[in-house]
Amino acid sequence: MYTKNFINPCPDWATALLNGFSQVLLLRNPLCGLCCLLAILLTAPNLVGGALLGALAGLLTAQRRGYERADRQAGLYCYNGVLIGLLISAVLPWSAILPPLIIAAGGLSSMLTHQWRKRGGKLLIAYTAPFVLLGWATLLLASPAANGPVEADVAYALLRGVGQIFLLDKPMAGLLIVIGLYLANPYAATWALIGSAIGGGFALLAGETQAAWLGLYGFNAALAALAFSRQGEKPWVTLLAIACALLLQALFNLLPIAGLTAPFVTACWLMHLGSHLARLNQRRDAPRLHS
Repeated sequence: MYTKNFINPCPDWATALLNGFSQVLLLRNPLCGLCCLLAILLTAPNLVGGALLGALAGLLTAQRRGYERADRQAGLYCYNGVLIGLLISAVLPWSAILPPLIIAAGGLSSMLTHQWRKRGGKLLIAYTAPFVLLGWATLLLASPAANGPVEADVAYALLRGVGQIFLLDKPMAGLLIVIGLYLANPYAATWALIGSAIGGGFALLAGETQAAWLGLYGFNAALAALAFSRQGEKPWVTLLAIACALLLQALFNLLPIAGLTAPFVTACWLMHLGSHLARLNQRRDAPRLHS
């Protein structure tokens, strides 16, 4: 439903924005969102303005266009704005055009999310796909700086794998995000750490040592783990999603630009498609069993 008027405003803007930060982790929890915001503020203060501006632009756009109030309050139109705001702030140099660019990207991410929710169905869930598309467009305009060397520390690599979900490479950022995850959903938080650990191990086996210590193989695996563990799926399903995300990351690494969270999104789509096909086969086989 579209309206030109600001009707049905969010009952609590602060909660909606914090939910937007937590929705990056596929969870709705303001305390978790606050921990994520603190992680950005304390470890990358130069990025916090972009994250907040992107989230606010997404929420304002959703309100302006009259999107469902409950969905706005849940942060579903903010989280892609958070990520694109972070990315633009991280890879583009500061200029007067940067804030309007973040606002435009955040608003566009909200509209893309809405259309995806309307047309994607249960198989092609939006997840962070709008961020990926806008992020790739951003990276075509930018020259991201190369990552510097980091210490070979397993605990730090584990935390970086979670922190990289928000483009943060400081262990403290990962720790704050993990705390937020445990406040929201301890079971899913544990699986996020397992996903990060498996991703780091995969990178070491593949000879990507520096990427392993930076957590660059951990964040897609952690997101895949969050996507399925929070739904109460059987452990083998979550492990399969992690494996799928890691294999796809190896393919996306062949692209000339960073894959961002595309491996996670694509892995989830393939998992949903596989589940759908399995259910269809069960329905076809049922009449034969009873004939």
